[in-house]
Amino acid sequence: MDLHGDNLIGGEALTVQGERWRAIEAATGRELPSDFSAATPEMVERACALADEAYDTFRETTPEARAAFLEAVAQAILDIGDDLITRCMAESGLPRARLEGERGRTVGQLRMFAGVLREGSFYEARIDPAMPDRAPLPRPDLRLRTIAVGPVAVFGASNFPLAFSVAGGDTASAFAAGCPVVAKAHPAHPGTSELVGRAIAKAVTSSTLPAGVFSLLFDPGIEVGQRLVSDPRIAAVGFTGSQRGGTALMKLAAERPVPIPVYAEMSSINPVILMPAALEARGAAIGKAFVGALTLGSGQFCTNPGLILAVEGPGLEAFLAGAGEALKGVAAQTMLTPGIHRAFCEGVAALDANAAVTRIAEGQAGGENQGQPVLYTTTARAFLTDHSLAEEVFGAASLVVTCRDAGEIRSVLARLEGQLTASLHMDEADHEPARALLPLLERKVGRILVNGFGTGVEVAHAMVHGGPFPATSDGRTTSVGSLAIQRFLRPVCYQDVPDALLPPALKQANPLGIPRRVDGKREG
Repeated sequence: MDLHGDNLIGGEALTVQGERWRAIEAATGRELPSDFSAATPEMVERACALADEAYDTFRETTPEARAAFLEAVAQAILDIGDDLITRCMAESGLPRARLEGERGRTVGQLRMFAGVLREGSFYEARIDPAMPDRAPLPRPDLRLRTIAVGPVAVFGASNFPLAFSVAGGDTASAFAAGCPVVAKAHPAHPGTSELVGRAIAKAVTSSTLPAGVFSLLFDPGIEVGQRLVSDPRIAAVGFTGSQRGGTALMKLAAERPVPIPVYAEMSSINPVILMPAALEARGAAIGKAFVGALTLGSGQFCTNPGLILAVEGPGLEAFLAGAGEALKGVAAQTMLTPGIHRAFCEGVAALDANAAVTRIAEGQAGGENQGQPVLYTTTARAFLTDHSLAEEVFGAASLVVTCRDAGEIRSVLARLEGQLTASLHMDEADHEPARALLPLLERKVGRILVNGFGTGVEVAHAMVHGGPFPATSDGRTTSVGSLAIQRFLRPVCYQDVPDALLPPALKQANPLGIPRRVDGKREG
């Protein structure tokens, strides 16, 4: 494995003389080989300038050319081979099978967006032909397409070092839209980021695209990210991480002379509602399945089931017994970073210290940087009066809220902030009470599941990975699925522009062969 620790500025590897830093092995806390250098202000400036220079050329490449580029990125990532997996295992503490699956997802979403480009409907092309004889006023010729918003700053996420990182969904969708990307590597996995960044740079070169289409910046702190978001040439931001980090970037972006959107996916506790008939019929089995979801990846998923709601009674007791028994056999797992482990321990300690909360089960204790899974209960009354109980504990910890009736379940749901997901566990006899909950859930979440848990986000055209604030900064968007491209596009209307000057998507002959809406009717 050949790592240099250099910043990649428009395809050129640049190093910094002076202080350098190293990644930490998640499982041991020891330093890993290879030094990395933080990008200087001049490097940030250069990366943003190159991205701006590349913007007009890259955004007007044909859909086929950008699709081929995305496929070249996917293949270049695969060509890294096992070095990518072994380095990522060391930096993240995640197991091989998980990371091999995540690599497949990363490649899969790049190829999915290639398909989106070839299909063409992302242009939202619309044509309202001129009506010169219309009375009392003629109608001009109006044509609309979407264009790339401009260079995008992408921040790598800690919990998905491949699928939500340098070549993850934000980068893939921004590239698909025609936006150059300046990526900020997550400091927890710089080696993984460099390997992937070099793969993207290789694809940029082989696709004969402008070098500024992609740059990769390193920094163990926050200064480079702040400079990046403040640069006037950056037009949008993609971020996955904590609510504190996301809102800080939102504030910075809003205070610019020209504010820009920050598409931040942040915190969520993802309520799970156990409906009465399902709970009575299979409470213990649901409890066992819940533990599998809770402890997957040491609970370090933004869709982790952190809140369970149910009416008290024998069914809930069976659920708690099944979950408690299953949890006893779960070993503690290495968490992503010492900082994340420390925050998890602080969150657990706060729940243990809360007089209204009872710890009812835990998994096996672990060693250094390993999170011991825990399960708690409280009452709906306590939850409704103590706002701290609705705060996310990032890791394998969940709170069961016992309710006296369906009305209290509604009250708890109404009290919640925006969430990524909500799950209903139900049988046929639960359909009518579930129907009554759906309008409330639609207000609160981006994805509603039945008889499942939010962990496991499918990369698909109908997927929504977003939700009302603070689950995301803009609940109208998604960071997963083909609709994610819309974050980095904006509409432009052309009025009475001669055909010779129109972009290909709007020319009368439709040379791209894309679907278009002509005079209100769908064609193609």
